[in-house]
Amino acid sequence: MFTEHKSVFLFVDSLWSRAPGRASLLIQEEEVKEVKEVECVFSRQTVRRTESRRSFGESERGKNCFQYWRTQKEDFAMSWGTELWDQFENLDKHTQWGIDFLERYAKFVKERLEIEQNYAKQLRNLVKKYCPKRSKDEEPRFTSCLSFYSILNELNDYAGQREVVAEEMAHRVYGELMRYSQDLKAERKHHLQEGRKAQQHLDHCWKQMDNSKKKFERECREAEKSQITYERLDNDINATKSEVEKAKAQFYMRTHSADESKNEYAAQLQSFNAEQWKHFHSAIPQIFKNLQNMDERRTVKLGETYRSFAEAERRVIPIISKCLEGMVSAAKAVDERRDSAIVVESFKSGFEPPADFPFEDFSQNLSRTGSDGTISNTPKGDKDRDRDGAPGPRSDPKHPMSRTKNKLWLFGKKPKAPSLEDFSHLPPEQRRKRLQQRIDELNRELQKEMDQRDALNKMKDVYEKNPQMGDPNSLQPKISETICNMEKLRSEIHKNETWLSEVEGKQSSRGDRRHSADNHHHGPQGRESPEGSYTDDTSQEHHTPHHRPGPAQPRHPNPDPHEFDDEFDDDDPLPVIGHCKALYSFDGQNEGTLVMAEDEVLYIIEEDKGDGWTRARKQSGEEGYVPTSYVEITLEKNSKGS
Repeated sequence: MFTEHKSVFLFVDSLWSRAPGRASLLIQEEEVKEVKEVECVFSRQTVRRTESRRSFGESERGKNCFQYWRTQKEDFAMSWGTELWDQFENLDKHTQWGIDFLERYAKFVKERLEIEQNYAKQLRNLVKKYCPKRSKDEEPRFTSCLSFYSILNELNDYAGQREVVAEEMAHRVYGELMRYSQDLKAERKHHLQEGRKAQQHLDHCWKQMDNSKKKFERECREAEKSQITYERLDNDINATKSEVEKAKAQFYMRTHSADESKNEYAAQLQSFNAEQWKHFHSAIPQIFKNLQNMDERRTVKLGETYRSFAEAERRVIPIISKCLEGMVSAAKAVDERRDSAIVVESFKSGFEPPADFPFEDFSQNLSRTGSDGTISNTPKGDKDRDRDGAPGPRSDPKHPMSRTKNKLWLFGKKPKAPSLEDFSHLPPEQRRKRLQQRIDELNRELQKEMDQRDALNKMKDVYEKNPQMGDPNSLQPKISETICNMEKLRSEIHKNETWLSEVEGKQSSRGDRRHSADNHHHGPQGRESPEGSYTDDTSQEHHTPHHRPGPAQPRHPNPDPHEFDDEFDDDDPLPVIGHCKALYSFDGQNEGTLVMAEDEVLYIIEEDKGDGWTRARKQSGEEGYVPTSYVEITLEKNSKGS
């Protein structure tokens, strides 16, 4: 039916210029006729199917078919070949605009995917910046830190999804658009060349027809002139017969030429009309239809790329949602109680708090006087007490670590203590944990060596049973090496377990030893360090403050257990070796330091050992450390303590 309509419309178009009214009448009659035919067909189908099946859908189906026919007719009416037969230049511009628009959209997609690539790159750099590489011992254990690093990992995965979006846009959208743009340019060029060739052929036919027309017109004028000449001579009585015959022959010849030109012109005109009809009803409509199909395919491709542009985002939404859920889960994993417990676990020293200060009766010294009438500095019966009556242990030269235990520094930054094999530089609780960690690691290594030994022994047994598989003696050096490694690991484990039991024994007996020390010395005693060294209490800062800070020396691997009791013995006051004048005031807020005012004169009882601190004594007897750079020191020879 669509082909018949096409022929009807072509026929109507040929008659349009000569009989517009007739053409419109033909259109109306044709439409009415075909509508009636369709209605008759539908009515017969409806009557024939009513007896077997009655349903509302049959009449609706007929309406749908009729609507489809009307749609096909409208689609044909909207064809570029019929509606735009004379708009070649405008179609040329429109198709060029369509390709330009497609390339403009491709440029937009390119800039969009570059934004995605830069965004993903910046996210990865941000994650790399805030997640530096750390050793296993330096990894954070706080839940807030672990959650933050989990968020960084999820953000890194999110950046990967942005890269996926950029890749999808680059391959499925931008690359496809650029390839399709090149194909469109080639196809458009081909169709336009065909259109120009058809137009050139029509122009050539018109030129031939026009030439024949001009020739026919010229021959007709010449024939008319010869006819006039012949008639004039024929009516002239003075003209000779030969002149009349000559004019007559000329007239016949011109008339014959005019007839031939007329026939040629008619043939050329008929040929041109045929070519023109073919041009405007076949060639140009087909070319314009191809251009229309090309432009419609371009529009469809744009719609598909629009959809692909959105699908590139939609495909990663589930994974991005999982990344965001991971961030939320990491936020929920933050546990403030757990972090507080980790702080306690990390910094707990294991020392006991200092005991209460007892009452000290200084009036006992008033009853004892020397032969020269002066009050003695230290009673012999109270050698364990200092000059102010407060007991204080002496520093142990065997354990320099006791001098710096719990010592706060002037500018708040304590030098890092050397890492000892037995962790004796750490507080008891931290030392116990580190030793336990080392024992666990050594046990794991020992288990690996044992597994390797068992595997080698099994392989050796297999070789002994099947000599063709290998030489069993070749495994003996490896077995011996494994056994040697096991013995070394067992020795290390035993050594660390000895240190661990030593620390645990000291912690369990610290309370009893403190109670015994209180009964013997009648005063608060200092706390022990895990190495057996002494750590000062605040009650001893008047007599035996912390020694100046210095590099800790490794303790003896097997300390004498009696050294713990010797810590409670005190020495005589240190002698004065010089005096100093305070250049600046010093508040002495840190433990073991001495408060001094500007221009105050102090006694020097111990020189600076290179750590920037000098031990001094006030005239009141208070002792402590002062910054060497804060005082002007004058050393004296053969000086004794006051």
